[in-house]
Amino acid sequence: MNTKWIGLAVLALPTLLISIDVFVLLLALPHLSAELGAGSTEQLWIMDIYGFMLAGFLITMGTLGDRIGRRRLLLIGATAFGLASVLAAFSTSPAMLIAARALLGVAGATIAPSTLALISNMFTDPRQRATAISVWLVCFMSGAVVGPLVGGLLLEHFWWGAVFLLGVPVMALLLALGPALLPEYRDTAAGRLDLASVALSLAAILPVIYGLKELAKDGLRAAPLLAIGMGLAFGSAFVRRQRLLPDPLLDLRLFASRAFTASLGAMMSGTLLMGALMMFITQYFQLVGGLSPFVAGLWMLPAVAASGVAFLLSPFVARRVRPAYAIAGGMMVSIAGLLLISQAEGLVAVAAGFALINLGAGPMVVLGTDLVVGSAPPSRAGSAAALNETSGEFGFALGIAVLGSIGTAVYRAALPADAGEAVRESLAVAVATGLDPVRLEPARAAFTTGMHTVAGISAVLLLGVAVLTAVLLRQIDPLREKTPEQVA
Repeated sequence: MNTKWIGLAVLALPTLLISIDVFVLLLALPHLSAELGAGSTEQLWIMDIYGFMLAGFLITMGTLGDRIGRRRLLLIGATAFGLASVLAAFSTSPAMLIAARALLGVAGATIAPSTLALISNMFTDPRQRATAISVWLVCFMSGAVVGPLVGGLLLEHFWWGAVFLLGVPVMALLLALGPALLPEYRDTAAGRLDLASVALSLAAILPVIYGLKELAKDGLRAAPLLAIGMGLAFGSAFVRRQRLLPDPLLDLRLFASRAFTASLGAMMSGTLLMGALMMFITQYFQLVGGLSPFVAGLWMLPAVAASGVAFLLSPFVARRVRPAYAIAGGMMVSIAGLLLISQAEGLVAVAAGFALINLGAGPMVVLGTDLVVGSAPPSRAGSAAALNETSGEFGFALGIAVLGSIGTAVYRAALPADAGEAVRESLAVAVATGLDPVRLEPARAAFTTGMHTVAGISAVLLLGVAVLTAVLLRQIDPLREKTPEQVA
């Protein structure tokens, strides 16, 4: 087997782990909260700080990898991730665990853009690069399934800290094999890292992500809106500074490429419209269908399998069909899934609709990521990969905030006038209070109506995204294998 494909396997392992680390904590949270005495606010920070730090440092770490070397940054991040995992596993207080989770987020921000940028360096042929990215994405998505299964097994036999120790052997393997199997690449002409730009990027990203999450949880309030406004103001200052610097933290010239900008916009829009629905579907399985978290995870396996199939087949489709039409055609499949969910009245229909959504999203994710990374010059591959990841974080957070708020508003409007306070707060609160099943039926029907509405709105908007994608990317040819002269 070619060494670069073995190197891809080495890159896939930490990617799988980063994904597992998000989902495994969902099961461990009740155990560690009881053991450490974490209150509700501390539990939220234990859950959220990882995502905040990951999103905040992606751009910085992507650019840092371009400057100091992507393999070097990956190995530094792997070391930090392993040490932070041990710190999290043996935490003795909520504050210690929150700090460890914050370190895990910073370390995780080095891994995603570094692995994706290294793939672009290792696979210069467009067809091979697209296939490598599809394998990378399958590993990333597999964490959604492996996380709960592995976490449940560990929690059944060991203490809660064992779920964090999963990262130690994986990162040790990366440190052992990485230097031999992974190439090094850095931009030798890059200047010094501008620390003021780093500070401005954090001041822009963190408040916006925080504000969107708060809006999703508690609806319209002054504090989250103020945080978003502050983030946007710092974002404007960040952009102005990048235009003046000879060696900017983020090279805005990347957006001059139509392929880069349109692909990034399509993926962010798709994540916004389709990603938020996952929240409704997981809650539907548990709160309306009455399934346990483990059984609900089994009902989501068809969707995960559909993602895997779509990811692996998309590069082969793009060899015969222009990426624009493959992406737009996939979105039409996703729209069919959204429309099915907008009318669904049972577990089978919802699971089938979710599988169609994931099946159709495959070309957008794989080919969109390939276009974003492939359209950037080699010296900026880390920055392009970081922007790709950051846009996904923003799209998901924005989708949860906007579409989640719409779903909540529809839910409350559909409730009968005599619904209790717990029911009006949310279906999850109503179920947690142990209300009589008969009294829960109107709430379950109202939640289903909210999910139907969100799915219908997403379908209509995604149709517009599909049309724009087909128009803006139509000039890009199908993936062709490079000739020996082109490779040289």
